Amino acid sequence: MSQVIYGLDIGKSTFHLIGRDERGHQVIRKKFSRTKLLEFFTNHSPTIISLEACAGAHWLGRQLQSRQHQVKLLPPQYVKPYVKTNKNDFIDAAAIAEASTRADMRFVTVKTEHQQLLNVLYRIRQGYIRERTALMSRIGAILLEFGFSLPKGHAKMKELFFWLAKQPHELPPLLMHELMDLHEHYCRLNEKITEQDKKLKQHTEHQHQAVLLKSIPGVGEQVAAQCLANIVPSEFKNGRHLAAWIGLVPRQYSTGGKNKLLGISKRGNKTLRELLIHGARAMLSRPELARKAYGDWIIKLRERKPFNVALVALANKLARIIWSVMSKQEPFKVAQA
Repeated sequence: MSQVIYGLDIGKSTFHLIGRDERGHQVIRKKFSRTKLLEFFTNHSPTIISLEACAGAHWLGRQLQSRQHQVKLLPPQYVKPYVKTNKNDFIDAAAIAEASTRADMRFVTVKTEHQQLLNVLYRIRQGYIRERTALMSRIGAILLEFGFSLPKGHAKMKELFFWLAKQPHELPPLLMHELMDLHEHYCRLNEKITEQDKKLKQHTEHQHQAVLLKSIPGVGEQVAAQCLANIVPSEFKNGRHLAAWIGLVPRQYSTGGKNKLLGISKRGNKTLRELLIHGARAMLSRPELARKAYGDWIIKLRERKPFNVALVALANKLARIIWSVMSKQEPFKVAQA
């Protein structure tokens, strides 16, 4: 009996399944609830199941793998060209099944539970930071309506009422009461962010790979946690491929034999790219430390090129070093003079 390749379009509560044989003929077309889907594949012999790498895909992938099935996660942008005519859930499932059979298709590795937990901790932290930023803007806008221009920065925000006490005129009592509530919320958000930092540290400080990653100058707790959560070094041929996946290489628009390179592609993992840029900026702000860690090339590049160009070049270098450290399981060695 020929093996059936399944394409699965997943939703919150409904799942649409298309099965194709080796000749590409459709052999099954069904709609399941979550429970019925797992029951179906529990009683099914090991097979190939393809689905998009979207919300809930990694959990479902682990469930299917535990039932001895081979799971293929596809980036949604690679599935879209295979969608024929109009769009519905069964057409999407058929497109997923067809795309997964392409020889040159790229797949996403199913994340472990620990990897997803690290991502959850970091995203909650980022949510608190966005909320805190919005709160600071709200307080500043309220004060501006009453003739106060609050200076930027957390230092002034933490000492808001000391700063207000030095101003030439007072605010209405009701407004002061509202500002006290907002400032109390601001302080709570600071505490929440600190708690998330501690949780991230607890999840990485005893892991061997995290310790190796933190041996790289410019890589701290957050970068190490995101690397553990998102990078599987065996997926990449070399460090250059990892840098390209993160989006730290030029975007290309070439045709007719004419090569045209633009700004960085900004593809792949946005969070990891942002953290690597921040790590590179921290190193470039201390030239002597950067020279000691990476050699004279980065200092010479900084002298010849604009700051942002040197910044991206160093972030690209960090990505390559990260791949090397994770692949070889060896700590970073400082460049010899």
